[in-house]
Amino acid sequence: MTVPAKILELVERFDRNLDAYKKGRYNETQIRREFIDPFFEELGWDIANKQGYAEAYKDVVHEETIKVGQATKAPDYGFRIGGVRKFFLEAKKPSVNIKEDTHPAYQLRRYAWSAKLPLSILTDFEELAVYDCRTKPVKTDKPSHSRILYITYTEYAERWDEITNIFSREAILKGSFDKYVESKKVKRGTAEVDSAFLQEIERWRDLLARNIALRNPDLSQRELNFSVQRTIDRIIFLRICEDRGIEPYGKLMELKNGNDVYKQLFQLFHKADDKYNSGLFHFKEEKGRKDTHDSLTPDLAIDDKIVKDIINNLYYPDSPYEFSVLPADILGQVYEQFLGKVIRLTSAHRAIVEDKPEVKKAGGISIGFSPASTRIDHINRYKLPTEDMDLTVYTGFGYAGRNLILTRSADAVIIICGRIGTLNEFTVAFENKKPIGVLQHSGGMADELEDITRIAEAVGMTHIKVSATDDPKGKGPAKI
Repeated sequence: MTVPAKILELVERFDRNLDAYKKGRYNETQIRREFIDPFFEELGWDIANKQGYAEAYKDVVHEETIKVGQATKAPDYGFRIGGVRKFFLEAKKPSVNIKEDTHPAYQLRRYAWSAKLPLSILTDFEELAVYDCRTKPVKTDKPSHSRILYITYTEYAERWDEITNIFSREAILKGSFDKYVESKKVKRGTAEVDSAFLQEIERWRDLLARNIALRNPDLSQRELNFSVQRTIDRIIFLRICEDRGIEPYGKLMELKNGNDVYKQLFQLFHKADDKYNSGLFHFKEEKGRKDTHDSLTPDLAIDDKIVKDIINNLYYPDSPYEFSVLPADILGQVYEQFLGKVIRLTSAHRAIVEDKPEVKKAGGISIGFSPASTRIDHINRYKLPTEDMDLTVYTGFGYAGRNLILTRSADAVIIICGRIGTLNEFTVAFENKKPIGVLQHSGGMADELEDITRIAEAVGMTHIKVSATDDPKGKGPAKI
């Protein structure tokens, strides 16, 4: 493949002015505009959105804002195909030593690992490093850790074919990028973000359960389970809101420096109650509101060291998680597994976390996702049943929000009969590429989905396979 003249010109200009560029005055914005942007334009990416695509379908998103430390930071570029992220690129000014500095590599890997992106790029144009981001980042990792490709600007011309065959837009569309990712498959035992975060919140549950049981001897087993779950839910909610710019960054972190941390934490919970008016934060009676408020958790006694431990592991640099880019379906899958265990109290009022009996017997549980914020709201307002479910997650988001969480958390969707809400769940599953099974002639929306799928395929939406059958036991004819 012929090296584009623009690439040769960029390399020659950079080399000619290298000493000036490596001085601290030449900043990150300049290197991006003068070198990195045109470099990736030659790889076929619409860096400036000259095609005029809608925001959701731009090739490149600049500065997908997140928080790091005390300041706002972001992956400088998010490269996408059809609105789906493929890799991040983090840009640095040329005075930064990409090969030897620890911080830039950890920063990039943290972004991409949280977003479940397999590879991402770190570059200052002088150097270009590609990292395998499927390995959990640790702040003490050397900059060479998980680095799978390293190229300097003097090699761009001779290695242009290699660069193009991995990171050009055309290569990604043709599957070359995915093949490269597979060829660099990580070693067994590597912790992906979902399994690592599950282990983290399971550790919190164990810490909270033991301490709350010890410090609050009058709690019943049901009250203990409720208290632990609600405390974890609230902390995660507020931390995600911080990273996504909904709440001021660092409010939880500020609690580490004081005493009576749980009481201070509850002040944040009360403010959230006033702001969000949701079932997650509902501590006082309200006129016209039928669901029961939480009068239990405000008076709990929890040791400072427990709450500080949890908070400390939620922030940079100790935390490897970037909640602003952590996919919603990953959180759903984590919670699905998390809810498969319960806390049991011994006769001595000590807490033990164990699998639910149903999980031990059959290897799984049935989980209901309710539009309501509480059980009473679930029964009285929505008139929904409570039997046949091992666990019910009270989302408080109404039917539309419940449908999104339920469907994105699922590995596959089976549709029987149904009304307009079923159609909503079908479209969410369809867009998220979930396997879908339909029981034909069961009535309702299920009987209309074949035509809807045919229309979708006619306009080019062929990314999903819908299996339809007349026989729920699988004995009858099925068509794919």
